[in-house]
Amino acid sequence: MARILFVLTGADHWTLADGTKHPTGFWAEEAVAPYRAFRAAGHEIVVATPDGVQPPLDQGSLAPEFNGGEEGAAKVAAALASMTELQHPIKLEDVVPGGYDAVFYPGGHGPMEDLAVDSDSGALLTLTLRSGKPLGVVCHAPAALLATGDGGDSPFAGYRLTGFTNVEEAQVGFADRAKWLLQDRLVQLGADFQEGEPWAPHVVVDRNLVTGQNPASAAPAAAELLKMLP
Repeated sequence: MARILFVLTGADHWTLADGTKHPTGFWAEEAVAPYRAFRAAGHEIVVATPDGVQPPLDQGSLAPEFNGGEEGAAKVAAALASMTELQHPIKLEDVVPGGYDAVFYPGGHGPMEDLAVDSDSGALLTLTLRSGKPLGVVCHAPAALLATGDGGDSPFAGYRLTGFTNVEEAQVGFADRAKWLLQDRLVQLGADFQEGEPWAPHVVVDRNLVTGQNPASAAPAAAELLKMLP
C-alpha cells in the first residue's frame, strides 16, 4: 500500500483583473475520480492544504451539466461526503515529502489564487520531481508550478506537460477577465506545453510527471500515476 498526498487549494475565491472575487475552490471531479482510483487500488490518501484549512469546494462543479445529469451530480456529492480526509487536512507547510510515495494536485480555479504563489507548495513540487516519485497535476493545478524555482530557473522548465488551455478558459468566459492565463504562464516558465482538444481527456507523461488538461483528464491521469507505483 502506498501513501499518496493530495494537495488541494485553500482558496474559496479567485481574484480577477478588475478586483472581483470569483467564488471557487477545488473541482469535484478532479478530486473524486483520482480518489476513487487510488482507494480502489488499496492506497492511503492524506490531504494537505495551505495552513491546514478545509479545502473549499467549487459549488459549480456539482452542477448536473458537469456530471452527466442529476444522478451523476448526486453521486459525486455523495462521494465527496465520504472522503473524510477532506475534513481533516494537514498543513502544507508541515508536509515531510519523504513520507509519501506519490503526490497529486487536483485543480479548480482555487490554485490560481493561492498555490501559484505558495513557497511551501513550490518546494514540495521541486523535491517530489527530483525524487523521481510519481507527481500528478491536473487542470488549473499546474498553476502551482509557478511557485517553483526560488526566483531562478524552474525545475519544470523543459518538461512536456499540459493544463487548462487558453481556449478552454475563453470558453468558460474568463480569458478576458483573468489577471493571467495558465497556458501562457507555463510557457513563460519554460515548459513544453502540450495542448489537446478542448474538454477531451488529454494526459501528458514526462518522466515522473503526469499532467492532465481538464476535468475529463483527472481519471486518466490517476490511471497513469498508478502505473508508476510499485
